[in-house]
Amino acid sequence: MNNFLDLQAITLSYETSEGFRPVVDQLSLHLPQGEIGCLLGASGCGKTTVLRAIAGFEPLRTGHILLNGRVLSAVAQQVPPEDRHVGMMFQDYALFPHLTVEKNIAFGLRKWDKAQRQARVLEMLELVDLPRLAQRYPHELSGGQQQRVALARALAPKPSLLLLDEPFSNLDVDTRERLAFEVRDILQSAGITAILVTHNQAEAFAIADRIGVMQAGKIIQWDTPYSLHHRPVNDFVADFIRREAIMAQRAQAFLRGEPAEL
Repeated sequence: MNNFLDLQAITLSYETSEGFRPVVDQLSLHLPQGEIGCLLGASGCGKTTVLRAIAGFEPLRTGHILLNGRVLSAVAQQVPPEDRHVGMMFQDYALFPHLTVEKNIAFGLRKWDKAQRQARVLEMLELVDLPRLAQRYPHELSGGQQQRVALARALAPKPSLLLLDEPFSNLDVDTRERLAFEVRDILQSAGITAILVTHNQAEAFAIADRIGVMQAGKIIQWDTPYSLHHRPVNDFVADFIRREAIMAQRAQAFLRGEPAEL
């Protein structure tokens, strides 16, 4: 299967008073079309910086980013974000409070003619199962409904790639995994290639076809959820997966009112 998204030995640094500090170090990943990838790691490991580089918000110091064979980023080449055909769903959803659900979804379609725009909005409302809420405003929606509106708005312009930055972090623990499965179903129905960033293993394993466990700006293992569980490449990955699994089990026990095991 041909790779659709290619990150080839990318390095990103931030300038400090002492010079450049690397945040992402010679990172590579390859994602086939139609699959969902995930960057999984603790805060500060560089995962969101990678997402911003794919979106075109961060320049590379080394390496290349290609989408369907087209170079988006290189040391001497930077395609503007608006010309990348890449959609982004932000952590806080960034819905416009003064616009209805329908108009939020239509926001990125202003250059489309009216008939095409209306047809696409209706299609997106059906995709995320919100046709009855088209005339409501964001403050009238639940967190999960706001998330689906944000997803519909990101998908409406038909991006080649969708980026999701911690999309479930504003939701309560009890609904995160269920909504992750819902988002996966929506993305698969739309045939969208996507990259998710999260620190939550349950979300990653619920939604992703391939997961990159990150540490200090590097991907330690880029693999399927099954292989991460059963064939970790080193002790760091094994301990990370085990630790996150235990934390998820304790969280579920707490929600059920059961005593936590030490």
